[in-house]
Amino acid sequence: MKKNIFDAVVKQDMCIGCGACLYSSSNDNISMNWSKEGFLIPTSETPELESEKSLKVCPFNPFPDKEVRTENEIADIFLNDAPNHHKRVGKFYNTYVGYSNKYRLTSSSGGLATYLIDQLFKEDIIDAVITVKEGKDSFYEYSVIRSTDELISTSETKYYPVTLGTVIDQLKNSTERFAVVGIACFIKSVRLLQFYHPELKDKIKFTIGIICGGVKSKFFAEYLAGKTGVSSDQFSQPKFRIKDLQSTASDYSFGCNDINGQQHTIKMRKVGDMWGSGMFKNNACDFCDDVTTELADISLGDAWINPYNKDGKGTNVIVTRTELAERLINDGIIHKELAVDTLEFDHFLSSQQGSFNHRQKALGYRIKLAKSKGFIIPPKRHDNENISLDFKLVQKQRMAVRKLSLVQWPVSKDSLEFDQTMFKSRENLRKRTRIYHYVRAIKRRLRI
Repeated sequence: MKKNIFDAVVKQDMCIGCGACLYSSSNDNISMNWSKEGFLIPTSETPELESEKSLKVCPFNPFPDKEVRTENEIADIFLNDAPNHHKRVGKFYNTYVGYSNKYRLTSSSGGLATYLIDQLFKEDIIDAVITVKEGKDSFYEYSVIRSTDELISTSETKYYPVTLGTVIDQLKNSTERFAVVGIACFIKSVRLLQFYHPELKDKIKFTIGIICGGVKSKFFAEYLAGKTGVSSDQFSQPKFRIKDLQSTASDYSFGCNDINGQQHTIKMRKVGDMWGSGMFKNNACDFCDDVTTELADISLGDAWINPYNKDGKGTNVIVTRTELAERLINDGIIHKELAVDTLEFDHFLSSQQGSFNHRQKALGYRIKLAKSKGFIIPPKRHDNENISLDFKLVQKQRMAVRKLSLVQWPVSKDSLEFDQTMFKSRENLRKRTRIYHYVRAIKRRLRI
């Protein structure tokens, strides 16, 4: 196998679409384009010219240098001052829970990302932020924002494929100081870029990590649009986290506009489980063991624990990993700009327990299955944990549902027809999941 981005990652179905390879590539023909499964991947008319340089900055490189072998080694380089470490969470200073008084209602969760960027601008730490906003060539894309006024339009979660490839040229050619907002794999690619391209250490001053449940195909938005009653090829302005301020945090809606500009919405609870089922998820996500964006200066997620999950206005869980991040949070508390409290570490772990179970505890089983089919998997830290037979059956069915959803949607492009085709597979997963939870409950009672 050639050690380049195409043979070692794309052909292994391990590309997450971050676009970091464009920064390191010496091949002028490489660009990011849509795959048949609705993800952004690098393509080239001359892939044989691609060198190993672009592979080195890939977060799913199966042949990493020992200095950056896993998130642990990378954290030792960039987060070495953090006083605490936990195998599930990585290096950190403290864990918190709360929200921004100013930006909470205009954000998907507690508004902490918007608040932090605002403070970085005000303190003249950055000149610009690289984050996701509405795009010209796609519903959403990574863009460079240079003012707080533009931030509001970027503050809601977008479950839609994006790539740093849209801002690579600006990152290369600018002398500005940047913050970057991204999910775990994208932040890892940023750290690898900083490692192999030292000029980026001075350019990128701060990273905000968004705790992620998996990257969705563009088919996800098309499917949800169809569920609202809008044709999957005639919708615009998809909104993935429309809050219900009078309900719970998880009781949010998807919305989009029809060709006349009228918005249509549907409660996500009516759609069914889009996350635990693995529907429309990128395959690489099943081989990521970084649940909490371990390499960012600060990590932000949703507080899916009592009592915060009962508040439809939204609340963040927060992990500070650098001294600057710790100071920004505490300054916000002191100046009463943040309604944030310390969160006991065990409670933080509880807020992400489902992801720890799937992405870390069950990872070794998925790796074993992938390797048995000839796939090459990058080195992982959580590849030797054992899981029960009932959980293995859940894992196998999740992978089947994921794959079927990506194959079937382009065939039907109709949400009703798609649901009918997927019903048997999803019902099988629901049954296996119920058995798994039942067995877990019995074991807890017996303290096995």
